[in-house]
Amino acid sequence: MVCSGTSEPQLKAIANEIEDEVKKQHDIKPYAVDGQPASQWLILAYHNLVIHILHEQKREFYRLEDLWVDAPRLKLP
Repeated sequence: MVCSGTSEPQLKAIANEIEDEVKKQHDIKPYAVDGQPASQWLILAYHNLVIHILHEQKREFYRLEDLWVDAPRLKLP
């Protein structure tokens, strides 16, 4: 999963909310968390899901979605 935010505090808030909701709904914690908001790229790794949370500019630069061009794309609220 790839998502983005517009500021360092927003990146951290997104990561925290994902961790809290997955823990609450599925009782699962990520087995690895990497990156810092200052790096503008955070990663949450679950057993069958890796979540990349990037600043919008980094997301545009790295274009991770192009690595999985044939994967389905979902827009989430």
